[in-house]
Amino acid sequence: MRETPTWRIPIGVLGLLVALCVYGLLIARYLPPVIGTWHALLQTPIYLALGVIWILPLKRFLIWMETGRWG
Repeated sequence: MRETPTWRIPIGVLGLLVALCVYGLLIARYLPPVIGTWHALLQTPIYLALGVIWILPLKRFLIWMETGRWG
């Protein structure tokens, strides 16, 4: 456990917040014109997958926030 605070944690949290907002806005802006006319049962798995896909790089990002290394 570290004894002193590090700048990576607040910067990482802000970066994550900004990245998620940009990702969400891009999905909300560009996906509905493409699949908006599809049946809801066809849209659901796409939106579920896109709602979960942002988690994939999160583990390495959290490791960087804690240790300063990407792996």
